[in-house]
Amino acid sequence: MASSLQSQLLKSGLADNKRVKKIHQQQLEAGKNAKDETKEAVAQAMALKAERDRELNRQKKEELERKAIGAQIKQLIEVHRIDRKGGEIHYQFTDQGKIKKIYVTDVLLNQLVKGQSAIVRFADAYELVPTVVAEKIALRDADSIVVLNTRTVPTTQDVAEEDPYANYQIPDDLMW
Repeated sequence: MASSLQSQLLKSGLADNKRVKKIHQQQLEAGKNAKDETKEAVAQAMALKAERDRELNRQKKEELERKAIGAQIKQLIEVHRIDRKGGEIHYQFTDQGKIKKIYVTDVLLNQLVKGQSAIVRFADAYELVPTVVAEKIALRDADSIVVLNTRTVPTTQDVAEEDPYANYQIPDDLMW
């Protein structure tokens, strides 16, 4: 149908061969450009989708790792927690800027002070665990450790010579 229209325009003198070929060439190029633009748009969309998929996979992987670490910490605490039954002495400590306290026995208090046991946050409560276990937990999540006393011996250089209280050492089991 298009060729009959072209032939009619040529016969009537309204168009010449050069003009018809030029228009035909422009139509072919426009079709080719449209195909190229479509291919580019599809390639861009696929690249964006692949990037989104990679990001989602990374987030899922991080979430699974967090859950696995949480399960490991939970298992360590449940297996190694120290029983605090019969504790009548309260031990105060700070957690996230708030003063908290737990009741412990005299033996557990000495262990806490000497750094032989530690306090960890577990399921909206606090538990006592041995220091070795607390260090394993700290490797996985340092925020779970609330109290982990380390025993350091002060050197003579640490104590200032003109300190009026240098002769008075603060006892480790001081309750505040």
